[in-house]
Amino acid sequence: METESAPKVVKSDAEWRAELTPAEYQVLRRAGTERPFAGEYTDTKTEGVYACRACGAELFRSDAKFESHCGWPSFFTPLAGDAVIERVDTSMGMRRVEVVCATCHSHLGHVFEGEGYATPTDLRYCINSISMRLVPTQD
Repeated sequence: METESAPKVVKSDAEWRAELTPAEYQVLRRAGTERPFAGEYTDTKTEGVYACRACGAELFRSDAKFESHCGWPSFFTPLAGDAVIERVDTSMGMRRVEVVCATCHSHLGHVFEGEGYATPTDLRYCINSISMRLVPTQD
């Protein structure tokens, strides 16, 4: 994954608030979490690319999405190694790894390792639906 660097898309807090809905702002800019099983992409099977809802950067492909039954869309790998940044998150009294968009540093979710899913990476990128937009593949 990409090392921490300055975001390529920089906006003021007021600009983010103006562009995002209150729910999008809470997740993307304040590292919130949407309720489990409530997101629009939790069970989606549509082929395409998942892009950052804040800046449009491509993050994940549908062929890396898998059923984890955790309540949020799960992917076993990002689109490219530099699409996301992983950083240690010690909030909530535990150690987790936060996943943010490498382009605008918006919060996407968390990545977990070693849970035993039958995926090529043994990783689960647990991503909030509200932090992405699905761009369907054109036939």
